[in-house]
Formats: sequence, C-alpha cells, structure tokens
Amino acid sequence: MVKEFERAGFPIVQMCNLIPVATTVGSNRIVPTISIPYPLGDPSTTKEEQWKLRYHRVGIALDALATDIDEQTVFKVKI
Repeated sequence: MVKEFERAGFPIVQMCNLIPVATTVGSNRIVPTISIPYPLGDPSTTKEEQWKLRYHRVGIALDALATDIDEQTVFKVKI
C-alpha cells in the first residue's frame, strides 16, 4: 500500500520493526520501531516514558517525511 501512495505522489513514512521486509516491498522512508506487539511503546515503562518514546519516534517520522530522498532510506533512531 505504501508504494501505491508514493506512486500517486504522496510521500509516506513506514514505521516498522521488520526493516528487511519494508525494504523488500519498496518502502522509501523507513523509521524503525520498538517491537511487533508494541511498535511505539514499552508497557514495562511508565506512561510518561512511553509518551516520550512515542513523541520521539513520531518526531523522527515527521522529519523523515520532510526529507528529500533519492533512494530507500532507513532513518536512524537515537535513544
């Protein structure tokens, strides 16, 4: 589905934890997430820590969306 949106002219960021799968299907902008059951959180942490983690990852995704790219790019996530 990501490729269809891109083909229609809409830039898309795919947030996922299975980076090899995202690159294989042709996603152009990829932001790594935490895990399969909790892609943007960690239930073993406090709600405040989870909020910070989500805020940080979504911020990276927004930056990725605004970045001009010429090839598939996996954006680095620093914690």
